[in-house]
Amino acid sequence: MEPDFRPLAGLRVVEMTHMIMGPSSGMFLGFLGAEVIKVEPPGGDKTRDLTGMGSGFYPTFNRGKKSVTLDLGSDAGRDALHRLLGTADVFIENFRDQSLAKMGLAPEELRARYPDLIVSSLKGFLKGPYEDRTAMDEVVQMMTGMAYMTGPTGRPLRIGSSANDIMGGLFGAFAVLAALLQRGKDGKGHALRTGLFENCLFLVSQHMVQFELEGREAPPMPEREFSWPVYDIFETSEGRQIFIGAVTEGQWITLCNLLSLDSLRDDPRLQKRMEQIEARGWTIPIVAEAVRARSFAELIEKFEASGIPFSPIHRPAEMYQDPHVLRPGGLMTSQMPGGQTYRAPGLPFEVDNLGLPQDATDIAAIGADTRSVFSALGMSDDEIARASGARA
Repeated sequence: MEPDFRPLAGLRVVEMTHMIMGPSSGMFLGFLGAEVIKVEPPGGDKTRDLTGMGSGFYPTFNRGKKSVTLDLGSDAGRDALHRLLGTADVFIENFRDQSLAKMGLAPEELRARYPDLIVSSLKGFLKGPYEDRTAMDEVVQMMTGMAYMTGPTGRPLRIGSSANDIMGGLFGAFAVLAALLQRGKDGKGHALRTGLFENCLFLVSQHMVQFELEGREAPPMPEREFSWPVYDIFETSEGRQIFIGAVTEGQWITLCNLLSLDSLRDDPRLQKRMEQIEARGWTIPIVAEAVRARSFAELIEKFEASGIPFSPIHRPAEMYQDPHVLRPGGLMTSQMPGGQTYRAPGLPFEVDNLGLPQDATDIAAIGADTRSVFSALGMSDDEIARASGARA
């Protein structure tokens, strides 16, 4: 059973974006019930054609959207876009400011033309010295210190997903929701700008604040100063890796009991958490030896029953075998234009103990909805063909 939870039903979102940050923002709004119409160039969004690690971009972040094609280099294409915007509640774009202005789509122009339209611009930077720079996820991770904190000293490393782009898209959707609430009060649209750099800066703010308050920099995560007695990766008797945490004095005692480490549990030098942390240099090898003497299955059974934080070390592909991921509603099934199906996670929250609706999550073929969308706006087949860049 799915909840009838579509708070944005009846809202029309026109999205003109590519890659991840912009498309994810539109997808989040679509998952909440909005009609999302993706505007693509006549040949389709080039993100569709990415291969390798980029092959999952389009199908992951464009689920459930309608697709129309417009030739925005032509008067007919731009006129059709304006017809569409006249029916929209939200316009999402991630073009360069200069490119948007050349098309007559600068936020200030759109606000003047459509007073109640919410314009959400997903950019590399907010207004300031860097606003015209080209940004990518990896660029801003290097700029903000995220990459420095992820890799060991001297080896900055981007985090292992497009998390910064995705969270930037989430902040964009969050801003749209706020603007919709504000429009309900003042009846006006608003121009929003979300910065990828500023998003990444927010993600490293805890390290900035530590320096601000203490005057010392946090070392990269692989070399971090531990604040917990046990927070490490160990090997079981089969050589399988497992992460184990014991972050409180109670968990320390529980872990010692489970691993039969009475000598550590009763050692007078290890009765306080700070004593346990300061002794990590000689206690962790003892814990590692005890873990290595036990099987993975034995450990996870005991840890789960006793509330000890633990985790196997998985690859993303292994998530398709995880029993919690495979619970009812854990994955959405979508279909590609060619008929191939795939599974991907939805939004990570439940409503009234139920997952969100999972209908309409397929990927539309390039321009599949062009005729239906624009004919509903009163355009003839010939006008649609010229606007979409299709051959007459």
